[in-house]
Amino acid sequence: MAESVELPSRLAILPFRNKVLLPGAIIRIRCTSPSSVKLVEQELWQKEEKGMIGILPVRDALEIKAAGSTASQGAGANTLEQSSKLQDGSSDSLKPDTKKQNDVVHWHNRGVAARPLHLSRGVEKPSGRVTYTVVLEGLCRFSVLELSTRGIYQTAKISSLEMTMTEMEQIEQDPDYIMLSRQFKAIATELISVLELKQKTGGRTKVLLDNVPVHKLADIFVASFEISFEEQLSMLDSVGPKLRLSKATELVDRHLQSIRVAEKITQKVEGQLSKSQKEFLLRQQMRAIKEELGDNEDDEDDLVALERKMQSAGMPPNVWKLAHRELRRLKKMQPQQPGYNSSRVYLDLLADLPWQKASEETELDLRAAQKRLDSDHYGLVKVKQRIIEYLAVRKLKPDARGPVLCFVGPPGVGKTSLASSIAAALGRKFIRISLGGVKDEADIRGHRRTYVGSMPGRLIDGLKRVAVCNPVMLLDEVDKTGSDVRGDPASALLEVLDPEQNKTFNDHYLNVPFDLSKVIFVATANRMQPIPPPLLDRMEVIELPGYTPEEKLQIAMQHLIPRVLDQHGLSSEFIQIPEAMVKLVIQRYTREAGVRNLERNLAALARAAAVRVVEQEQVVPLNKEIQGLSTPLMESRLADGTEVEMDVIPMSVNSRDISNTFRISSPLVVDETMLEKVLGPPKFDDREAEERVAAPGVSVGLVWTAFGGEVQFVEASAMVGKGELHLTGQLGDVIKESAQIALTWVRARATDFRLPAEEGFNLLEGRDVHIHFPAGAVPKDGPSAGVTLVTSLVSLFTQKSVRSDTAMTGEMTLRGLVLPVGGVKDKILAAHRYGIKRVILPERNLKDLAEIPSTVLANLEILPAKRMEDVLEHAFDGGCPWRQHSKL
Repeated sequence: MAESVELPSRLAILPFRNKVLLPGAIIRIRCTSPSSVKLVEQELWQKEEKGMIGILPVRDALEIKAAGSTASQGAGANTLEQSSKLQDGSSDSLKPDTKKQNDVVHWHNRGVAARPLHLSRGVEKPSGRVTYTVVLEGLCRFSVLELSTRGIYQTAKISSLEMTMTEMEQIEQDPDYIMLSRQFKAIATELISVLELKQKTGGRTKVLLDNVPVHKLADIFVASFEISFEEQLSMLDSVGPKLRLSKATELVDRHLQSIRVAEKITQKVEGQLSKSQKEFLLRQQMRAIKEELGDNEDDEDDLVALERKMQSAGMPPNVWKLAHRELRRLKKMQPQQPGYNSSRVYLDLLADLPWQKASEETELDLRAAQKRLDSDHYGLVKVKQRIIEYLAVRKLKPDARGPVLCFVGPPGVGKTSLASSIAAALGRKFIRISLGGVKDEADIRGHRRTYVGSMPGRLIDGLKRVAVCNPVMLLDEVDKTGSDVRGDPASALLEVLDPEQNKTFNDHYLNVPFDLSKVIFVATANRMQPIPPPLLDRMEVIELPGYTPEEKLQIAMQHLIPRVLDQHGLSSEFIQIPEAMVKLVIQRYTREAGVRNLERNLAALARAAAVRVVEQEQVVPLNKEIQGLSTPLMESRLADGTEVEMDVIPMSVNSRDISNTFRISSPLVVDETMLEKVLGPPKFDDREAEERVAAPGVSVGLVWTAFGGEVQFVEASAMVGKGELHLTGQLGDVIKESAQIALTWVRARATDFRLPAEEGFNLLEGRDVHIHFPAGAVPKDGPSAGVTLVTSLVSLFTQKSVRSDTAMTGEMTLRGLVLPVGGVKDKILAAHRYGIKRVILPERNLKDLAEIPSTVLANLEILPAKRMEDVLEHAFDGGCPWRQHSKL
């Protein structure tokens, strides 16, 4: 390091914001702004090792005011006044280096000349912007006489503040300077020793201590550790060697004391730790630090706030007694003790639960509720009427314990949205709890607090989130709960849904009774069979069988199409879907009970329209109504004449307004050609039943599934064999027994079939019968296929085809009586969807026709059957294969 540095009269200035470079210090910077890149390129890169620049501290005006209120009446205060004068005289030169055009930046009047030790040039991708990385070494102080602008960076007329060798020799003879030097060296040597023991370093620092003048060592030492910006400026302004040594001694001594305090804390903690307590090292260190600072009351304040929160929670007396006892126990524990966190979380839960907080119900208006239901759901007249009755009772008796409504139906018919409509009509908060796949009883009742990772059940957690004790709680998919070694969640729901028991619902985690009687429970399920009978007994079942094609058409036109267009940023100006095309979608592409697949197909049409809108050549730019999209950033860039690459659209601009900026010549009208192009060839055909029933041995049955009613074909075939019966199609035990009964009934009446005499009365003599239910991947079971099986066998043995426009349902006894079945509405709706014209129904099921829409019954011929002979009479052209009816 040279003893003296020859400075030019003018230096290029690189500003350092809130940072100071001291002589002897080395710093690495990365230059990316245009002004700093230009400065480095012209003053350092082109001059190579001869380059030299000035580093000048700068800061904002707000920081000047904050610092001026606490600055001492010394060099720092005078420096701030002078820097203000400098700023007033050369304000134009500051604009390129500031972040904002209107910021006022104050330049310090003293800086440090620096030379580069290393230069590297780079190019950012993909912008191609040039950057420089510079390693600078501080040389000596200088004073700024005048600031001016050269291109886009600043230069300054300077004068050196370094003392000559003669002046330095005189000061070194000063007794005060000698005393300060010894004092600084002693503290510096002690700091080096401490660091050498702590970090195993310090050899190179000792060499500096022996070979570098003391007044230069002061800058080097102070620059090696973190101090505030004000202290850095104060050190920079210490031009005199004695003042510099005095300040450096104070700062180094303070740094040494902080290291000693940290060592003292560490030794104190390590002395208190035993071998079994090492895992709590970090917590003990935090505790020791708080003791040194005298700040160990945070935990106590936290517990006081928790106690205040518990007092305002409105707990019942018995719960408050238990919670207060737990709180006293918590106050005696240390935070690092096992069980502290679990107790704290438990008390937080007790304080957060809505013991008495309830949402105020709005005045019930049945007309408004009916209007809300009609706007949210089309059809479902019986279901809506039941909901209105429920609301009417609530209005007359607000504290009435109404039944738990359970909506049962296939997916996509609106079960969940009905529950949210009830909450909206009552003005209560709504929360949904999904029970699909839940097999652990703890999901309902919670875990015991003794378990690791214990937590409350889903009901208590939901009440905590909704923060009221009287919400509408939807128990979704209640039929899909399971049971295993972890318990039976369906049985745990018995207490929840029983109004006589849920007043004192006991969650295992809470271990105190909680009142659930104010909660309105609504359940949904796809099937009733998996629900345990005791649980089903606690609910009022309301069946939602599905929609007719006419209802689907109205739902699509009133609800689905507007929602789909809105979700895809479209409107009727872009795409129009006529009713005739919606009917084709319903008939040819969807045969479901709900409307989810219908909505998916409409969404596919909307996506195709979106592609056409975006690719349309007649797109016009932003119209006059969207001038509000311009932002200050865009206006400033346009004013500068620069190219605007990207701008942020404000959040207040509606996306619909943006979509309206696109205009097309004519809206896209969906036709049959577009349907096949977008949705593919039709998936269903009305001629399916006619083609499959053309051969003898095939009959059409109606079955019920979790997804609604379905049409099921039954095929029978005979072959050479040993008289065995083969069944395929993934069948359950009940349907297998129905097949055995059907075959037995047909064999018992072999004489009535008028078969050739040589075959006798044994239909299975030397041949096997194979009965197959197509769609073998779908499990099939249930007591409703008996009459269908008999019809297919009679058709096989008599070689007469069953009528293709006729479907049937019903079970039979071994003597030929036709028994009633369930799911009649779903089955008849399925027959209507498939284009069936005649339905054979058990006579005792005629009463169920009252629930079927008149529009469906008008297109169907219902044929009642009391005995199996009646079924065969209706199923074949020309009547039953034999005219003489069997008698019991």
